[in-house]
Amino acid sequence: MELNVPKMQKWMRLIWSAIGVVLVGWFLFDFFGKSFEGRTIDDVLGETLGPVGTWMADKVFFQVSLAGVDVEVIVLWMLAPMIFLTVYYGFVNFRGFIPSLNVLKGRFEDPSAPGEVSQVQALTTALSGTVGLGNIAGVAIAIAIGGPGAAFWMFAISIAAMAVKFSECTLAVKYREVHADGTVSGGPMYYLRHGLKNRGFAKLGIFLAVAYAVLTLPSILQIVQVNQAHSMFRAATGVDQGLWFGIVLAVLTGVVIIGGIKQIAKVTVRLVPLMAGIYLIAGLIVIGVNITILPEAILIIIKSAFAPTAVEGGIIGAIIVGMRRAVYSTEAGLGTSSIAHAAAKTREPVSEGLVGLMEPFIDTLVGLITALIIVITGAYLFTDPVSGEVLGDIQMTSAAFESVFFWFPWVLALAAIMFAFSTIISWSYYIEKVWTFLFGDTRRSVVSFRVFFSVMLIPGAVMQTEHVVDFIDSVFFLLAIPNILGIYFMAPEIRADMKDYFARLKAGKIATTKKA
Repeated sequence: MELNVPKMQKWMRLIWSAIGVVLVGWFLFDFFGKSFEGRTIDDVLGETLGPVGTWMADKVFFQVSLAGVDVEVIVLWMLAPMIFLTVYYGFVNFRGFIPSLNVLKGRFEDPSAPGEVSQVQALTTALSGTVGLGNIAGVAIAIAIGGPGAAFWMFAISIAAMAVKFSECTLAVKYREVHADGTVSGGPMYYLRHGLKNRGFAKLGIFLAVAYAVLTLPSILQIVQVNQAHSMFRAATGVDQGLWFGIVLAVLTGVVIIGGIKQIAKVTVRLVPLMAGIYLIAGLIVIGVNITILPEAILIIIKSAFAPTAVEGGIIGAIIVGMRRAVYSTEAGLGTSSIAHAAAKTREPVSEGLVGLMEPFIDTLVGLITALIIVITGAYLFTDPVSGEVLGDIQMTSAAFESVFFWFPWVLALAAIMFAFSTIISWSYYIEKVWTFLFGDTRRSVVSFRVFFSVMLIPGAVMQTEHVVDFIDSVFFLLAIPNILGIYFMAPEIRADMKDYFARLKAGKIATTKKA
């Protein structure tokens, strides 16, 4: 069975056109103050997507009780391959670390290889979609719920996530499509379709590829990121101009993404190191100021990780809390970042898999610094002066930095905005590839998407995210179902390719450059 791509794209264009007309119509009514029956677009989304989102969240985030702690089944679904693939690949998370650094240093660079960006640029583009508030607020949430020990398990499980990223990025390059003009299309839509066909499961491959693409499409509404950026801007400046903030953000996004992956990579290769560097340097200064109690802080984290009273449910509870935050932070299993890795200039799919496994490691390194400064400053014990409650989420992180830098909340606000912006432009590329898979890879289709994506950022700055967040989150994590299922089927060939690559690497059969 072969997928009739033109027919599928025709039907998808018709369906999306109808949806687009409705959305644009409501937005125009709202923008010009002529909302139908007094309802705004926010009201309409709340009335329609709100109940749907609540229903989906109940199904997608269905929980089971483990040692007295409730954990989502979808999180367990994403955790299972992390552990299985780590063992199945012979702990490539560790064996592949040094070879990965050599690839990133340009030791095996091949400028004539197919692809659009360097392997370093592919990594920074992917990182810009994962390194963000999950590392700043997510770690604090884990500590607030599970105690300092939850950070230990968050780090440990993120290391296991490296094996999943390795799988996704290897497959993304192996089964990508290189077009006549040199541009590349890759990611789960392509490796599920072609990879499963290659293993004799053509019908399943088509179903999973289309399902993945359709489920990804709603992510075009980057409402949470836009709201997040505007909220931090408002908190830092006191200026509350959501509409104008949305317009400026839309223009800036349009300027970046109109140039495609090459322009996105040029921005992220500078923005990601800058924002991560500022955060890490500030974190190291805080640790340096408190260096005498660093050993004690590390001991607190380790003891809490294995203490029976870590959280309700004891050790298992601490593991579950850390696991939940690690899964959310690294996004390993969702397959989205592999779309960026597919554009890397390389003839060796496994080499990009090695680059990809660094993604959770770097993501976790930022989170580890956050955990250390929270524990070393005692911020996990701080209370709100007004409510008297123990601080949670990003407030805990901010308080830890503020204990050394009184002005740091401003820096944190800037970092949050930069993190949100980098995530938006990375996701624009991910969704663009899904868009062209569903609607066709013509110039008109691509330009239409980039304009539409940018414009849809504007209402996100003034909308109430709670109206749609359940819907968007549910669809987002549903991506793990077709993606991980496909990876299980293709794991044997990934392992075979990995063994072949390492054998050739050891024998010196992979050409090196002068950058060694």
